[in-house]
Amino acid sequence: MQTARPVPASTVVNLRDLGGIALGRDRRVRQSVLFRSGQLSGLDPENDRAVAALGIRTVVDLRTADERRWAPDRLPHRSRLFVADVLGDHPGVAPARLRSLLADPVEAERALGGGRAEELFAETYRKMVLSPGAAAAYRAFLETAADARARPVLFHCTAGEDRTGWAAAVLLMILGAPRATVRADFLRGDPAVRAALAPQVARFLEGGGDPSLAAAITEVRPHHLDVALDAMDERWGGLDGYVRDGLRVPDSVLERLRDGLVIRP
Repeated sequence: MQTARPVPASTVVNLRDLGGIALGRDRRVRQSVLFRSGQLSGLDPENDRAVAALGIRTVVDLRTADERRWAPDRLPHRSRLFVADVLGDHPGVAPARLRSLLADPVEAERALGGGRAEELFAETYRKMVLSPGAAAAYRAFLETAADARARPVLFHCTAGEDRTGWAAAVLLMILGAPRATVRADFLRGDPAVRAALAPQVARFLEGGGDPSLAAAITEVRPHHLDVALDAMDERWGGLDGYVRDGLRVPDSVLERLRDGLVIRP
């Protein structure tokens, strides 16, 4: 099953092109217009040729203010930054503290130990679907992706898996991807994320950190996507209700997304 294609960047984690993903009836996502990744704090705009070749015009940063302050993006040349803070209403949740938790085994145990990790991550995914702040952020992301003048667009959070994963899932479903395809793409970046975070995980374990907590912090799990989809279905009756009443995305934006991002036979 076709998933987002990795881009061999040397200074950006988990960079992938959504182009080529199958949407059914011989339709596919247009290539080289939508990219997803982890944070760009380590980007070397001068020497990372793979990123430079993408011609990114807009970077959509889905992180909280604290994350942006601790690790500000370095932008590709001639690109602009657009902030769409998904968890601004809940900045203390685990995905917004990924690297700080890996740096502090004691705090990780306090925050996530005792079997709390899975429920806290599940609650974060529910917040990503149900909170007004998250809805505003995802609406802004979709409106940016629909703007031909803003593309190519690169959207990201910290590791490019949770907030970015749901952004990609919603966009792909709007374009017509079946849920099986969305699930495959959601899980595709897990090896890249784990490889990128391997040094931090090693230090976490050397400092006495619990291996199960390291896994909870760094792994992409199918259950997380299920939680988000269930929240969408229970509150709004599925994608159409979520997009119309939850995100409040205008029909004109949906039309521009489908017209501009889908290749038809």
